[in-house]
Amino acid sequence: MPRTALLVAAFDSQLKWCARIRDELVRQGFTCRAVVPEVRTALSPTQVRDAGFESVDDVSWDELVELAVRSEVVVTALAGPQTRQFTLALSQRLKGSGIPGPVVVAGWVGIIIEKITAGYLDRCGADIVAVNSADDLAHFQNAAEKLGLPSGSLLLTGLPFLSPNPAPQGTGPIRTVLFADQPTVPAGPVERGYVYTRLLEHARRHPERRVLLKPRHRPNEDTFHQMRHHPADLLAGEDLPSNFEVVYTPVIDLLPEVDLLVTVSSTACLEAVDHGCRVALVLDLGVHERLGNQVFIDSGLLRTFDQIDTDDLGSPDPRWRDSYFGGREHSAQQIIVDRAVELLVSGERPSHGVWESAYFRGIEAFATAREQRRGRWSRDAWSRRKRHHGRVMGTVVHVLQRSLPPVVAQPLRRWATPVLRAGLRRHPAAISAMGENQH
Repeated sequence: MPRTALLVAAFDSQLKWCARIRDELVRQGFTCRAVVPEVRTALSPTQVRDAGFESVDDVSWDELVELAVRSEVVVTALAGPQTRQFTLALSQRLKGSGIPGPVVVAGWVGIIIEKITAGYLDRCGADIVAVNSADDLAHFQNAAEKLGLPSGSLLLTGLPFLSPNPAPQGTGPIRTVLFADQPTVPAGPVERGYVYTRLLEHARRHPERRVLLKPRHRPNEDTFHQMRHHPADLLAGEDLPSNFEVVYTPVIDLLPEVDLLVTVSSTACLEAVDHGCRVALVLDLGVHERLGNQVFIDSGLLRTFDQIDTDDLGSPDPRWRDSYFGGREHSAQQIIVDRAVELLVSGERPSHGVWESAYFRGIEAFATAREQRRGRWSRDAWSRRKRHHGRVMGTVVHVLQRSLPPVVAQPLRRWATPVLRAGLRRHPAAISAMGENQH
C-alpha cells in the first residue's frame, strides 16, 4: 500500500515549494494530496497550474488536522504563525493517543529577510525544519540552545528549487536583462517608479539588449504579500523602448536566456546564481530591513544603477554562495524526503521533544487562553457594534468583520464608515430608529 503525504499551502510561492518536495515524494512511492486550509489565501487556477498542480482542495482547519493524523508525511509551506497554529493543534490532537502522528516538514519558501528568530520558533514544532543556508542554521541552533529546545529537527537542505552545484558565472556579452520584481519591495510608488524609470533608461542606453520586467504576479492576482503600484499601472502612458517588455513567464523558465538578473532582494537572485547568470542587487534605494537587502551585504552583488549601466558587476562571494549551495551532495527535496522516510521507519518524532519543552508548553497555554478571550471579546464586540450602529446594522457589520479577510474588511470599513455617516445625516429618522434599537 503506498504511503500518503499531505501538502499544505495557501499561496503560489508556497505551492511551488511543495511541488518540488512532492516530486521526490512521488518518486519514492508516496501518494500526495494538496490542500488549502481556511486561512488568508490566494490561488488562481493559473497560479495552481504554474506551480505544477492540477488542483488543490479547500479544507477547514479541523479537517486539516484530521487529514494530517491520517497521513504519514505532512509538508506545510504555510507562513510561520499558521505553521505554529497547526503544530499546536496537532500536538493537542495526538496528546494521549499513543500514536506518533505524521512526520511534519516545515520550511521557508525563499531567502529569510525578516523575522528570522520568530520564523524558526513558529516552525520549531515540526519534525523536520528545512533550513536554507548554513548561516540560518547556526542562528537557529543558537536560539534553540538558549531557549532549551531540542534542535534535532533542524536540517540543512538548501532551497528545493536550487541545485547543490551552481553553474559557473557567465562571461559572454549581455544580451538579455531581467528585472525580478517583488510585490512589496520597494513599497512606495516613488521608489518603484524610480526603479522602473532606470530600467527604461538602461534599455535606451543599450538598444542591443532585451530588457524584461517580470512582475511578481499579473494585475488583480494575489500573493502572500499584497502588491500595490503594479508596473502595469506605473508604466501606463510611458513611451516604452522597443527592446523593453513586461513579461509574466515564470522566472525559472526565463533564466536559460538571461545574461543579467537585476532585483532588489528577490530570492530569484539565488536561482540566477544557480544558472550561472550575472546578478546585480539594486543599491540606489539604500540598504534597509524594509528592503530586505541587508541580508545581501556579504554577497558581493550590491550595485547602483550607474554601475549596472556600465556593466560594473560583481561576482558572488564564495562564502555567501557556499552558505546556500555548499556541503550538499543531493538535492534539497531528496534530503528532506530521505529524512522523512528515516523517521517513519524508526518511529522517531523530533517534534515530540519540542512539544514537551517549557517554551512550547508556554506557547500552548497562551494560545488556549487567547482563544477563550477571543470568544469573549467577539461576543462583547457584537454588543458594542449593536449599541453603536443599531441591532440590524450592528449585526451586519459584525458578520462582515468576522467573515471577511483583513485585506478586504479594512478597506471596506474605511469606505463604508463615511458613507454610512453621511447617509444618517441625510436621514435623521434613521438615527432615531437606531436609538430605539439600542434599548
